[in-house]
Amino acid sequence: MIPKTVLVVDDEQNMRDLIRIYLHRQGWSVREASNGLEALEIISRETVHLVILDIMMPGLDGWEVCRRIRETSNIPVLLLTARNATKDKIHGLNLGADDYLTKPFEMEELVARAHAILRRASSQDGTASEAVQFGEIAINLSSRQIKVNGNIVHLTPKEFELLLLLASNPDKVFSRETLLDRIWGIDFYGDFRTIDQHIKNIRDKLKKGGCTFNPIKTVWGFGYQMQRKS
Repeated sequence: MIPKTVLVVDDEQNMRDLIRIYLHRQGWSVREASNGLEALEIISRETVHLVILDIMMPGLDGWEVCRRIRETSNIPVLLLTARNATKDKIHGLNLGADDYLTKPFEMEELVARAHAILRRASSQDGTASEAVQFGEIAINLSSRQIKVNGNIVHLTPKEFELLLLLASNPDKVFSRETLLDRIWGIDFYGDFRTIDQHIKNIRDKLKKGGCTFNPIKTVWGFGYQMQRKS
């Protein structure tokens, strides 16, 4: 089996060295970048299965690196941050990050988070090549492309997974807790505001793409459900 390649992006050499030691123990191949531009250059020419990305770096910070990665790729991103504010974590997730870890952290937790992200990515890679049609919305599972009345709508990976889950189960009401577990995994330590913000983003993007109705119904006090145009 070809080993997974993890790109560690951090301007601190000691932190990169420590992370590399623990990732090598998992049998993973490790690439390193000391800044954002170097990271983007590596991603552009090599196959990378996971990016572990520090936010606070001089020059091109982790926020901008994550945003640029999401313009062209669905590579999973695990953010490392010394900032514990909820708004910063939500900002990272809205940019398309898959998870975050607040410094200082135990290396065992970093490895566990990386394993969980890679497991979810592997299960998504095995999705059958087919499409889900929900009213004006067409979801292509193989290309991970969303179209509304023929217009392409760009969603982040997590927004795509949320919409796909809801659209594939239109008669089911999902609680916020279930959505967190299904999309981010049981290892994720976020709160329900993460779900609410992602749903808002999906609605806004679908509307801008030409959707003539709100396809995601809020079930007050519980969660969300897909609804057809009345």
